[in-house]
Amino acid sequence: MALAPPAESNAVMTNDNLYASDKSAPQDRSTGGPLDLTEVSAVSQYLDFGSIRIAARDGLQIRLEIDEATNSVVAVSLEISGSTLQLQAFAAPRSEGVWHEVRANMQNAILAQGGETQERVGSLGPELLAKIPLLDEKGIAAGFKLARFIGVDGPKWFLRGVVGGAALQDPKAAGDVDALFRSVVVVRGDDPLPPKEQLKLTVPGGTVAPPRVI
Repeated sequence: MALAPPAESNAVMTNDNLYASDKSAPQDRSTGGPLDLTEVSAVSQYLDFGSIRIAARDGLQIRLEIDEATNSVVAVSLEISGSTLQLQAFAAPRSEGVWHEVRANMQNAILAQGGETQERVGSLGPELLAKIPLLDEKGIAAGFKLARFIGVDGPKWFLRGVVGGAALQDPKAAGDVDALFRSVVVVRGDDPLPPKEQLKLTVPGGTVAPPRVI
């Protein structure tokens, strides 16, 4: 996989730093993001997608991904300067993270499909690069898709991002996407939820690109 080096990091991943703590997050997460709703003073400037809030910025396109079977929003996809970032938030325990487990499960699933994976440490912590097999409408192999999976454990939530496009090759674009990811605000809510259950996404009152049905 010919992918760009992680932005702002030349760290080598070892078992010691990979599982240094139960939660996986930048040390300055509570100030540098991604933030919890309780850590933000002015939320009126954000587009409200329910469990995810995003600050508007020039050149940013936002698209909702809809599950056709349930007619529910399953992901928020952002596009900026040729890079894409798909966002989903999930419930997590207060004192424990889920990214280490989720990342391992994703890696096993991609390998089982005949894909390739590589773990490394980026500016957000441990992440996963993947070469994912694609199938055509007849189920015949039709090449591969490259993707970078990033994740951060927050207070009682976990935020996952799937990166594509220019940010996979261009270190500057990768840094811009990381900054976009860190600008997200997560709204956990007070409802009791099992770990790794996706937090609800909704359609905001603002204007976004047309939904994409999956």
